Amino acid sequence: MISTTELPSTRPYLIRALYDWCSENGFTPYVAVKVDASVQVPREYVQGGEIVLNVSMDATSSLKLGNDFIEFKARFGGKPREIMVPIHRVMAIYARENGQGMAFPVSDEPVESPVLSAVDTADSAQSDGEDETPPPSTSGSSRPALKRIK
Repeated sequence: MISTTELPSTRPYLIRALYDWCSENGFTPYVAVKVDASVQVPREYVQGGEIVLNVSMDATSSLKLGNDFIEFKARFGGKPREIMVPIHRVMAIYARENGQGMAFPVSDEPVESPVLSAVDTADSAQSDGEDETPPPSTSGSSRPALKRIK
């Protein structure tokens, strides 16, 4: 029998389920991320140590919602970028249109990431025509208060 300390996190499964729920119901799935050295995002869009990313099929290409990372390509300010977010840095996933989704606890303690130790920004991605991911809102909070999914 597997002990509770050996069980995999439920977070990636819940993220995938809510992503599917948003997509199937015509909503735009957004993820809010607590940025640290393990997160590969364009730093110029990080506000207050956080970034909100549009992860819809229209805004991304090569999206992979894995158990350890969320990976995709997107355009920021017209520049193609490769994004890689460790699952443990995802603070929330929600529908842009109504705020329904789920929030997750994120520790401020740094977690060693052998894969991303030297990654800061990715300017070397090639253009492949995906839609631009809008930058997070600059007025007030970058994400709405989350509502419970019924």
